[in-house]
Amino acid sequence: MIRPAAISDVDAVQKCAVDAYSRYEQRLGKKPAPMVADFLAIQTAGNLYVLEIDKKVEGFIVFYPIDDVMHLENIAVLPREHGKGDGSLLVEFAESAARGRGFETIELYTHEKMTENFSFYESRGYTETGRRHEDGFSRVFYSKIL
Repeated sequence: MIRPAAISDVDAVQKCAVDAYSRYEQRLGKKPAPMVADFLAIQTAGNLYVLEIDKKVEGFIVFYPIDDVMHLENIAVLPREHGKGDGSLLVEFAESAARGRGFETIELYTHEKMTENFSFYESRGYTETGRRHEDGFSRVFYSKIL
């Protein structure tokens, strides 16, 4: 089940972010941004959704509008759940929510050294739109027409 995150989910979301992104820390030479994100503020803003399996948070997604597109900020699934399709379910949830709110485009970025993400997004119809250094990270930008 994917649902809006409650305040009581914030600690589990933070732990999920650390568990999911810590494998990239050495590769990037620093903590990936999701490991230090303010999930309480994100939850309070209404932009945080959790994937709940057997009453436990197993993943999450953060998305919100920026101008005329929906921005997918962050997605993570606990490593033990990788390969089960949960990441795809979360992306599909965000895309459906974007369509339901009248958006025609969804966009995102990933770090250029998180190369595993490239094929994940490209296989779901996302197209690379550019690369640039931003907020101390080298990012690869993607978008998808919904």
